[in-house]
Amino acid sequence: MADQGAAAEIAAGYATEAGALELGAVVIDGVAAPEAHVRIPFATLNRHGLVAGATGTGKTKTLQNLAEQCSAAGVPVLLADIKGDLSGMAHQGETSDRVTQRAHETGDDWAPTAYPVQFLSLGTGIGVPVRATITGFGPILLSKVLGLNETQESTLGLIFHWADGQGLALLDTKDLRSVIQYLISDEGKAELKGIGGVSASTAGVILRALVNLEARGGDEFFGEPEFDPEDLLVIEPDGKGRVTLLELADQQADPTLYSTFLMWLLAELFEELPEAGDVEKPKLVFFFDEAHLLFSDASKAFLDRIEQTVKLIRSKGVGVFFCTQQPTDVPNDVLSQLGARVQHALRAFTPDDQKALTKTARTYPKSAVYDIEELLTTLGTGEALVTVLSERGAPTPVAWTRIRAPRSLMAAIGEPAVTEAAQGSPLWPKYGTPIDRESAHEKLAARTGATNAPATPPAEPVPPQQAPQEAPPQAPPPAEDEGPGMVEKAMANPAVKSFVRSLASQLGREITRGLFGTARRRR
Repeated sequence: MADQGAAAEIAAGYATEAGALELGAVVIDGVAAPEAHVRIPFATLNRHGLVAGATGTGKTKTLQNLAEQCSAAGVPVLLADIKGDLSGMAHQGETSDRVTQRAHETGDDWAPTAYPVQFLSLGTGIGVPVRATITGFGPILLSKVLGLNETQESTLGLIFHWADGQGLALLDTKDLRSVIQYLISDEGKAELKGIGGVSASTAGVILRALVNLEARGGDEFFGEPEFDPEDLLVIEPDGKGRVTLLELADQQADPTLYSTFLMWLLAELFEELPEAGDVEKPKLVFFFDEAHLLFSDASKAFLDRIEQTVKLIRSKGVGVFFCTQQPTDVPNDVLSQLGARVQHALRAFTPDDQKALTKTARTYPKSAVYDIEELLTTLGTGEALVTVLSERGAPTPVAWTRIRAPRSLMAAIGEPAVTEAAQGSPLWPKYGTPIDRESAHEKLAARTGATNAPATPPAEPVPPQQAPQEAPPQAPPPAEDEGPGMVEKAMANPAVKSFVRSLASQLGREITRGLFGTARRRR
């Protein structure tokens, strides 16, 4: 038997008065104490969390367990189903000797349970297709998808600003492609010079990156109808929170597009949701799987925006759990915002792995019971080192935890079942059929193709209530050659960098933009 005194002392740090999510039972010397519960208070879920561990250590089942209990408590959740395993949440689990044993060890009154699941896919796939418009996505997130550097990102922001001011809606990739092609054509050459000294060569680099994105399937994601993040915040008639699964298993999804799309959803929720203050349970828990994809090769400005969003969105009642293999995949400034830590086993095969292991161990509170660094390499499958924020906001003692078994099916249900469920979803009539209304591509084609068409698209009248308070200043036009423009030459100056970023974020004729440059909805 486990050391009852040590187990009870650790479990006392996880005692709660209000509702809590049950993770499992405390383990001492390899033996679980089923009466010593490890839990996360629902009231602290909006203080965010981390689920980490090497492949095969049980992270997916932990995510399934967390999502199930959120749903049962009336909290909607969003998860990315990278391998298709989580689709089984729509069906009841199957009993087995292993499940029975795990329930006994963790003090769980396990019962097979199905949960309300809605399946989404990026652009096309087996789920309800979800899309975003180019203008809704904004220049900052789109630059991350396109792999642009800082100068190119600033140039793209100016192109967006010009299109906004001309009333040219950027709904899909062909709209943005048409705008760039127009600006580097003979007809648009004067306009290109007038939007900040942007060189044709830089615009051409952006155009080539956009064409590459289309070749990877990005043209199927960008367009209308644009997904409304409020469709994630659904509580079913039986009181369960809806589980939204972003199905990626059988899609050739661009990994950067996937991770940036999740950031877009988070940014939209941040901008649209009202302040909630302290809540008994969150409005939504957002599981950000494969989080390293978001942070890889990101600029400092981009990382700063992520940190700010994570820090502030807790007041909107949204909890965010980053899921990755190594905690070091998450920048320190973001990691410091994560109140719950569920760390599965790590592997230390290389010197770099050993450094990461040592660094991870030092981030945990000191323990008189466990050798944390040693334990991190010897945890069994379905076990984790846990520390969370208690109801009073203090870190709990480190607990070697045997995680409860999920109550839904721990296997994929197959593509036909997912497709049938998606097409029967109430979201299918709303998002199932793409829309291609008149936008920048059609307007530019019509105007430049006319015999007496002006050299540049005429601007449409600006409604007084939507007009910008002050027209943004424009930099002088570049020289006639096709060499670097003034933006490229001046980008070494920090003051100019700040000016250009500010210019790209100013009010357009019909568009206002948020923290990530995403277009604000007008409800």
